[in-house]
Amino acid sequence: MGKAPLYVRTLTDAEREALEAALRSSDAFVLRRAQILLASARGEPVGAIAVLVGFSGQAVRQVIHAFHQQGLAVLQPRSRAPHTLYYCFDTPAAERLREILHQSPRSYGKQTSVWTLELAAEVAYEQGLTAWRVSDETVRATLARMGVRWQRAKQWIHSPDPEYARKKARRDRLIRLAERNEDLLLGYLDEVWWSRLARPTLYAWQDPAQPLRLVEQTVARADPDPKALACYGLLARSWRPDGQRHEEMWLRFVEGRPVSAVTIAFLAWCAEQAAALGKRAVVLIWDNASWHESQIVRRWLRAHNRQVKQAGHGVRLIACFLPVKSPWLNAIEPKWLAGKIRVAEPDRLLSAAELVARVCATYGCPHYPHLVQPAPTKQATVKSKKAA
Repeated sequence: MGKAPLYVRTLTDAEREALEAALRSSDAFVLRRAQILLASARGEPVGAIAVLVGFSGQAVRQVIHAFHQQGLAVLQPRSRAPHTLYYCFDTPAAERLREILHQSPRSYGKQTSVWTLELAAEVAYEQGLTAWRVSDETVRATLARMGVRWQRAKQWIHSPDPEYARKKARRDRLIRLAERNEDLLLGYLDEVWWSRLARPTLYAWQDPAQPLRLVEQTVARADPDPKALACYGLLARSWRPDGQRHEEMWLRFVEGRPVSAVTIAFLAWCAEQAAALGKRAVVLIWDNASWHESQIVRRWLRAHNRQVKQAGHGVRLIACFLPVKSPWLNAIEPKWLAGKIRVAEPDRLLSAAELVARVCATYGCPHYPHLVQPAPTKQATVKSKKAA
């Protein structure tokens, strides 16, 4: 059996009056729909109505179904907006937007280091990428069109230190103090291991024309060099009278591993470097490594600062310990990450001397003699034997 013919439902008096009034409309869209509905109410089949109004049979059926669902709302004219998408960012502008977001907002005169959609829209307009200030959603849609996902900073990244707020506030206060005083040096201190076996990330070394094949690095039995080298680093920042910031890296490699005695030697060397620059104090921003907050190092710091105060000359060392597990508060951390990408070698195993030379060239600092852990004294040896 075939389908039953489709007719419009029974019209109310108000609906019939509205449809008859629509026959006098100057809008062809409203006129055609009123003709379809009135003809169907008279019992005319879909095919005959389609011939009458010049529509297809399917179009007539859609009008009748729409009337059953929406009533007289089907007479409202459709939007005349074109059925095409207009992109505020053309392809070159979209690529330029991607490049901008890979830089810091501070490069464009903003007072923050974190991008937001609103800030990206503002910078895009200032840089001439758009003719007007677009919405945040436009920026997000543009990035999605390029396959870039926008993610806000994760709020759950935090330090478990219960005194995080107090320690961070002290750090920020000392940083502001160093910015206002020319005779203070701000130093971010940390240690890192430089591995000879580290494999570079592909995006840092790969050439699209010549696909990269990484070589599995191994150390020969007769190789006298260690697999990794420990290194102390201080990111030294100072401010000139005109407000411009000067920044440099101070590096000292270690024969062995970081311990309290080597830390003391590095701190004493940093004090000498700061004295040569005419500074009277160094603000040390560092983490809670055991060789930083050991009683030996703390006693040495107190004795050093007391000696400087009594002598009336020298460089004081103001220690500021960061909250536990908060590497984002130490500005030297991203320096380490960037350096490891630059010094890695994909084709062969670097010797210790080559690795040291690459690290020093990366940070633009001279190669000083390695720090050596002092040999244990006779008294310390006797104590260790008794403890054993």
